[in-house]
Amino acid sequence: MGLLATLFPRGMRRRWWLFRPIDALVALWPAPKARRGVLVVRMDGIGDMVMVRRALDAYPAAFGVAAGEITVLGCHSWRALAAEVFAGFTLVTIDEHAFEKKWLYRLKIALWVRRQGFAVATCDMFMRKVMTADTLVWASRAPSRIVCQPFVTERTRREYAWYLVKATRVIDTGPYPTHEGLRHFAFLSALTGTVHPPLVPAIPWREQAPKLPAGTGAYVVLNFGSNEPGRRWPFDAFLAVARQCLEAGLTVVFVGAAQEAFAKPRIAELGSPQAIDTIGTLKLGELVDVLKHAACVVSNDTGPGHLALGVGAPTVLIVGGGHFGSFVPYPEPIRPPGAVFLSHAMDCYHCLWRCPKRAGAADTFPCVAAVTTERVWAEVRRLTRVGEKVPERADLP
Repeated sequence: MGLLATLFPRGMRRRWWLFRPIDALVALWPAPKARRGVLVVRMDGIGDMVMVRRALDAYPAAFGVAAGEITVLGCHSWRALAAEVFAGFTLVTIDEHAFEKKWLYRLKIALWVRRQGFAVATCDMFMRKVMTADTLVWASRAPSRIVCQPFVTERTRREYAWYLVKATRVIDTGPYPTHEGLRHFAFLSALTGTVHPPLVPAIPWREQAPKLPAGTGAYVVLNFGSNEPGRRWPFDAFLAVARQCLEAGLTVVFVGAAQEAFAKPRIAELGSPQAIDTIGTLKLGELVDVLKHAACVVSNDTGPGHLALGVGAPTVLIVGGGHFGSFVPYPEPIRPPGAVFLSHAMDCYHCLWRCPKRAGAADTFPCVAAVTTERVWAEVRRLTRVGEKVPERADLP
């Protein structure tokens, strides 16, 4: 009975069973006998990447290796930033969605990880997908496999239990909802036995003029998109802030990917040459240039908002309560100068985005929609110093 329970544990999802043969193939695959280097698994979004970046600078000393011997295994969503943000490290990115769903792609990546012969594999993500991050650590078969204690639900409890016992060390970085920016340094401190005070999240970035029309003056960036519809502050509210900016003499730059193209007619209706529509025209690196030089950024809780904070732009981030405090707002010890987090407290906070109070999946979460345009505009005015003489940007062509 004990052997059967080990081979066929209860409580595992169907996909886990479908992927079990991959674990067996990886285990049998030959790997280099000489183990070297460190694998850092980062299967997360752009915002999470911003929050962990400064902690990575301590990894070479923590593991006693050169930065080039540390392989950051990340996601395709932020690989375009690699040359700037991860200079000195080895960065490999994968399609994390394909890894979660496609058998052959999963086998290919798992075998690649196995063949590298890493001496150490680590993952300090608290909120992570067990069948992605933990399986990559396990696929390495590194002699030292170090992970943090994850956020566990009833649905994932058995799967986490299966993988966590295979780690050589599990580090507790604090209870939910400890902020991720604090967790990274708690992990480092436990790993090294030396206190690593948390640092304000930031990413290294080039000094390059933004790709905007010649003569563009001080501008406010409006980032109204999000992969999660519920976190999108209503577009009409963004337009209201845009009108106030224009009336105050500020240029407004709308940013977004192709999925935000629905907004183009509404932006055109503003009828102002100072309302610049860049939707679908900027590459990710060019977007960061635009964010970095903004007088202010107004953003939903999504990747570009965290990128703006990471490059030091004055930023107003509109925050919901799904896992309030875990990622936003940034706590005071690590809040970047000029960062403002606006939220509307509700008794249903910490629903983990399983909101029972919205009519449909495409609707904005009520805690996000309740943030008023008056509050946002008041912060934009304060950050941009509207009313004072604002010079034209000297770094634009």
